[in-house]
Amino acid sequence: MAIHTIRVHGDPVLRQATVPVGDIDAPLRRLVDDMLETMYDAPGVGLAANQVGVQKRMFVWDIGDGAGPGVAVNPSLAGHAGEWTYDEGCLSVPGLFWPIVRPRRVVLTATDLDGREFVVDAEDMLARVFLHEVDHLDGHLLLERLDDDQRRDAMRRLRTRDLGLPSR
Repeated sequence: MAIHTIRVHGDPVLRQATVPVGDIDAPLRRLVDDMLETMYDAPGVGLAANQVGVQKRMFVWDIGDGAGPGVAVNPSLAGHAGEWTYDEGCLSVPGLFWPIVRPRRVVLTATDLDGREFVVDAEDMLARVFLHEVDHLDGHLLLERLDDDQRRDAMRRLRTRDLGLPSR
């Protein structure tokens, strides 16, 4: 397995919607293994294919709840319910976290690596990971979930870090 470089804020690949996966084949399975290794190394709880520069509609996850890792190929979400605020971060915006409001519950429909459709009724952290990763697949970063004041602060912090300036 190989660890990929995770694309970070400013990389145009993160702003592009991904394309549906066609065949589930050996190269795709190898990509999933590499993405899991990359996610664990980061460390993170989810990783979308475009975060490693691959424009395929798929992501991996492992929230550390004992269920082990998962992969969602061509995912879609429905059944959004409730509301939950949580300090959310992103491997593509490393080291920064903001309180983000998202639905507490979602229903994920996707395909597994055997080509079978599956459905997960997810709550709390698992729902948040699904929402976050599908945002990536649609070309959106969590920065778009921030309110105006948070976004201004985030952009200031990112510019300061990118330019190597001391933070105030």
